[in-house]
Amino acid sequence: MALVDLKDRRILYELDLNSRQSLTQIGKKVGLKKDVVSYRIKRMQDEGIITNFWTAINTFKIGYQVYRIYINFQYVSSEIKERIIQHFIKYRNVWAVISLKAEIDLDVIIWVKDIFEFYQFWNATLDEFEDYFAKYTFSVYVEAYNYKKSYLLDEAIRSSDRLYYRTTCSGKPIAIDEIDYRLLDELAVNARMPLIQLTEKIGCSSQTVNFRLKKLMKHGVINAFRVNVNLAKLELQHYKLDIYLRDHKQRNAIWSYLKEKPCCDTLNVAIGWSDLEFEIIVENVESLGRIMEDINSKYPTAIKRQTFWIAEKIHKERMLPELFTPTR
Repeated sequence: MALVDLKDRRILYELDLNSRQSLTQIGKKVGLKKDVVSYRIKRMQDEGIITNFWTAINTFKIGYQVYRIYINFQYVSSEIKERIIQHFIKYRNVWAVISLKAEIDLDVIIWVKDIFEFYQFWNATLDEFEDYFAKYTFSVYVEAYNYKKSYLLDEAIRSSDRLYYRTTCSGKPIAIDEIDYRLLDELAVNARMPLIQLTEKIGCSSQTVNFRLKKLMKHGVINAFRVNVNLAKLELQHYKLDIYLRDHKQRNAIWSYLKEKPCCDTLNVAIGWSDLEFEIIVENVESLGRIMEDINSKYPTAIKRQTFWIAEKIHKERMLPELFTPTR
């Protein structure tokens, strides 16, 4: 386990609330001088605690739909499995490709402009790999509620206001141009990129970049500037908890109960698959088991069954379709 004290955790918490804020701003909030904050962030990067800074982009706002594909393999060698994974990774509209320790072998999340685009991609996938899919299921992503990383903080300094932001498919998309997209493309993989570097990459003035950035935030295209933390370094584990209900009327009560827990990171809402999909951050599977038992105890007539997933390997995760560069 890496040596991470409460000051480090508070820095991580602040970086996840806004990774573009200055060292001075973070220092004032955590009670440290600017150079100390800089040293601690650098140390956590060097030790692999901070893996990267990323931008939470609401792709619904720029006209995308989100489909999830859950695949079970059959007759696959390691070479065939790698070919399938690379097939998904190379598709520019893939949000995530994740190998799982769960009832599902592979989780693929993709963006499309409409259902016909999804149909075309999936048909091409089946043409090449159908024999290796024992089963596959589709799910349409509707919205997500992201909560603050309260598990990083001591109970005494946790905020009662846990909701961070909501991403939803409702509402009309907004129009963005090439400059907006190039800005999003850079920030998707490096949310903390300095303004001067952004201006050089995009070829615009700092005033233009600032204006565009504020506009994208105002219109909800950018939800937040965040940090990715290697949870294993903090002796924590990320789980996806699926709850299947027998009494759908109790859904909101279970949601209201779980979302107040510091370990609750995200609630995903989709058509297809389970009725409630929580992402939970706890120490180990025993801790998750206690939460599941607690839910069963509090809502004994509501739940049909509960299952959970652990990510074995994240092969790709990117919050925006890759910038298309035409070949010459």
